[in-house]
Amino acid sequence: MAWLVRPNSVSPCLCASVVITTAMLLIPQPALDSLRRHGEETYPHECCGVLLGRMNGNQRVVESVVRAGNTRLDSLHNRYSIDPRELVRIQRAGRERGLDIVGFYHSHPDHPAHWSQTDLAEAHWLGCSYVITSVEKGRAAVTNSFALAGDSEESKRFEPEAIEQIE
Repeated sequence: MAWLVRPNSVSPCLCASVVITTAMLLIPQPALDSLRRHGEETYPHECCGVLLGRMNGNQRVVESVVRAGNTRLDSLHNRYSIDPRELVRIQRAGRERGLDIVGFYHSHPDHPAHWSQTDLAEAHWLGCSYVITSVEKGRAAVTNSFALAGDSEESKRFEPEAIEQIE
């Protein structure tokens, strides 16, 4: 099942159409709230960050959300980039806590919570989740997640994945 996360909701809303997927992102409510709030705070620019956690079969279990700076200064309203040095720092800090990078997140200001061709072209962490929150007029609206599937750069593709809020 695919879930949409809407603002001020206590639990996810089932989509009108069911998407069959084997991947799932499990995320605590405070972490989900944090990444959505990050999108609101940086509006009308894109925000970005890293999801730290553990793999459990085909589930990515998020334990921590780490904000990152958007270094893509040429087009802040519709592009993002995380400085590789910051990414290494986040990865090392996660490993010290026994956590791995299980995904990334960013916002789409006044644009749907769906990946773009640029998002796909710039995604390189196969097996990770890519969470996108649409921020409409400064307010986080819909949050969706996509797993980067494939076994190479040439075969990579985004597949919708369910988001389940956990305690």
